[in-house]
Amino acid sequence: MAVAGASELLGYAFKKPELLRQALTHRSFGAPNNERLEFLGDSVLNCAVASCLFRLYPKLSEGELSRLRANLVKEQTLAEIARRQHLGQRLVLGEGEVRSGGADRPSILADGLEAILGAIYLDGGFPVAEEVVSRLYAGYLEDVDLQTLGKDPKTLLQEYLQGRRLALPQYSIVSTTGEAHKQLFQVECLIQDLDIRSLGKGHSRRSAEQNAAQLAYQLATSHV
Repeated sequence: MAVAGASELLGYAFKKPELLRQALTHRSFGAPNNERLEFLGDSVLNCAVASCLFRLYPKLSEGELSRLRANLVKEQTLAEIARRQHLGQRLVLGEGEVRSGGADRPSILADGLEAILGAIYLDGGFPVAEEVVSRLYAGYLEDVDLQTLGKDPKTLLQEYLQGRRLALPQYSIVSTTGEAHKQLFQVECLIQDLDIRSLGKGHSRRSAEQNAAQLAYQLATSHV
């Protein structure tokens, strides 16, 4: 059932479902798992994204294309795409990872998506894998901003406020839950001059602050 569901979401029907089953299996569950497929999928993804960018942006330099690709294949972007596909619900995890929220951990989601791309490459070839990547990245490939590319949300927010001579945001921990080895932080980002408050969650204070800053930046720029 999990395999069929993942096939439908990705828009690709595997000729060898066992490849997808392996791609969905995290090492915490046992062997065979998706580590080798993830290794392969990483290269498939980089090549597919590079090919798409090369066609879409004929006037960009090699350096600009490299920056674009790095932003598109980073863990955060992969995890966002995986969440849109509800991939976490279909991953096969060990009991420990299930209890600790591994199904929504960015690294596990990103690795799982790369593993699936590796499986698609083995099952259908590179042109098919590139087509899937192009579909999964619809919106990401066309909607790029070279001015903000490569900057994390906290930096973007700080530069935005400084450019308008506004006070810098204040970050404070709202709550900390979970066991000591796997805590979940909730952080508030406050911009007093714009009367903006946003909340972000993460498994570290830094990631929670980045998530809160991203939402605050979206709210601030949407009111321009």
